[in-house]
Amino acid sequence: MTNKMGTLPVRANWINGEWRKSAQMNVATSPVNGEVLGHYYEPSEADVHDAIQAAKKTFVHSEWRHNRHMRAKALNDLADQLEKRREEMVQLLSKENGKVLGEAEFEFSLTPPKLRYYAALALTDTGQAAQIQHDLHSTLVSEPLGVAGIIVSWNSPVILSVRSFAPALAAGCTCVVKMPAQTALVNGLLAEIIADTPSIPKGVLNILTESGNVASKKLVKAKEVEVISYTGSTQVGRKIMEGCAKRLKRMSLELGGKTPMIVFDDANLDAVIPTIVAGITTFTGQFCMTGSRILVQSGVAGEVRKRLTEVLSAVQVGPGDDPSSQMGPLIDTANAARVDQTVEEMIAAGAEVIVRGGRGQTEGSDVSEHDAYYRPTLLATQDVNSPLIQEEIFGPVASFEIFESEEEAIERANATDYGLSASIWTANRDRSLRMPGKIEAGTVWVNAWAVVFDQFEEGGFKQSGFGRLNGRTALAEFQEYKHVVQAGS
Repeated sequence: MTNKMGTLPVRANWINGEWRKSAQMNVATSPVNGEVLGHYYEPSEADVHDAIQAAKKTFVHSEWRHNRHMRAKALNDLADQLEKRREEMVQLLSKENGKVLGEAEFEFSLTPPKLRYYAALALTDTGQAAQIQHDLHSTLVSEPLGVAGIIVSWNSPVILSVRSFAPALAAGCTCVVKMPAQTALVNGLLAEIIADTPSIPKGVLNILTESGNVASKKLVKAKEVEVISYTGSTQVGRKIMEGCAKRLKRMSLELGGKTPMIVFDDANLDAVIPTIVAGITTFTGQFCMTGSRILVQSGVAGEVRKRLTEVLSAVQVGPGDDPSSQMGPLIDTANAARVDQTVEEMIAAGAEVIVRGGRGQTEGSDVSEHDAYYRPTLLATQDVNSPLIQEEIFGPVASFEIFESEEEAIERANATDYGLSASIWTANRDRSLRMPGKIEAGTVWVNAWAVVFDQFEEGGFKQSGFGRLNGRTALAEFQEYKHVVQAGS
């Protein structure tokens, strides 16, 4: 539902097939200049309670969990409805989330195919059966867990929400999705598209936009919610895990990362350099798989450093919906200030400046109190214990490290507590086959970066979380298995 306050949209929450207003209305602003883009209703604790109860009632009493064809149709129909609103969603993502248009288009492009993939899995999920002896039969079947609580990060709200709720719905769960206030209008448009998909029964998919954490805490605590799917920081993931432990609640956590981009002397630098730059600047570095560590073998370290200096210094930073922009703003001014302070602290601690970006659109420009721009920054260190290496910055900031041997590259790559992804660049066929097994990460690319397929699982090692999204395993995250044994009378 989009009411108008003057000429600005006002978004409500979608609960049990109805638009729900509340006593508190908040402002949605642009990360470019603080411009007010619209308003949204903050859900009350009662709203969250009602959303959970609606999902639970629908799960228990409707046909949803029993009817695979119903679920497949709903997911395919939602993909159709999203495609009809493609341009509108891309423009709004760019304007409110700060992504440049190409990145907004990229995020959107991942979404309908994922819905269609899980629509197919809703029909193809199978069990096992065997005749153990002539009068004894054994069957193993999967059942949906129940109500799924889905907590979404603001950096890619459309694909991250769909990446969790599509397999949950395919499995037969019902969902309460808590979405971030930083993308309130995008969330509202997604909810509107869901509302325009009549094959999704009321109560199956409930969408809340929240600036705080009342809904998140309620989802983790509520006995009616059987499983949590969370994408976000490791720090928050630990708190969710602690809360879920009290009820032994199932959870899937995709958390932080410090992706090493490992460049060997024999790598094709013409392919490496633009990929590293993309790894630093895509989504303004607000990406769990951001290539935030550049590890370069000594033979090409000087050349890689020179080329990165030239290209990163020339990145055109500007409004996401300006076609000339190569990188948009961070999500808000608070995060721009946080990243800037973190960089200053790392420089003070001894990191060498290769490219000093910083606040503002151009070097030396005045920083508006409203703008969230932060130009790419590259710092060098050889100390693997440095916060530059150990801490996720979540901005367009990367470290530059030099290694001598393959063994040292592996040791450096594995030196952090994170293990979400890694990228290896080499022309050596044996090395490309040998190294991935030695890297402690859930996804390892060779001569590539950020390539994801719906049918192949992704997730983290170590402090980057556990559980898997994408692929068949993502469906299993929302299922329980039941063994039925039948003996003859």
